[in-house]
Amino acid sequence: MQRRRVGILVFDDVEVLDFCGPFEVLSVTRLDESRRREDPSPFEVLLVAERDGVVTASGGLKVTPDSTIERCPPLDVLVVPGGWGTRREIHNAPLLDWIRARGRSVDLLTSVCTGAMLLGHAGLLDGRHATTHWRSLGWMRESFPAVTVETELHVVEDGNVLTSAGISAGIDMALLIVARHHGEDVARATARHMEYPYPDDLRRRI
Repeated sequence: MQRRRVGILVFDDVEVLDFCGPFEVLSVTRLDESRRREDPSPFEVLLVAERDGVVTASGGLKVTPDSTIERCPPLDVLVVPGGWGTRREIHNAPLLDWIRARGRSVDLLTSVCTGAMLLGHAGLLDGRHATTHWRSLGWMRESFPAVTVETELHVVEDGNVLTSAGISAGIDMALLIVARHHGEDVARATARHMEYPYPDDLRRRI
């Protein structure tokens, strides 16, 4: 089995469920439920930070990343989560440069919550439809006039860019990653394993 490598960006004050939700979905995915304990996920999931050392997420959760942005191997999928820390990171030029470069090289670029603001400031959403946390929809609309901001969709699928609404919506977005690569049956089985209700309107596209 050829595994797809997923990089999930983390930074101080990242929202916990924004990155842990997709991490859980993608790490527990199995192509054969009968071999759940024997086989690995078809996704290799890495946490990536700007520098070495512990990252402190919202609520004080301490996280040790697998890689720095400098040492990060090639990725197939990039997940950019949100959280209060995005207010600081939108001014972090080296990090935005990395997001821009990786965002253009991956097969699938995704964000959760206000992670979309980082994609926008990296210039990766112009001309696209996108969404973010409901409290930040106005901020997104004012910041990126070239982006069509979707206010009613939990997950927006525009070509190879997926953006999701706030926090728990990242779980839905990650299930869509599974469905895109391995089909809806595998995505539904993953949701069932997590005892999470599979969203029946997940494949609505712009």
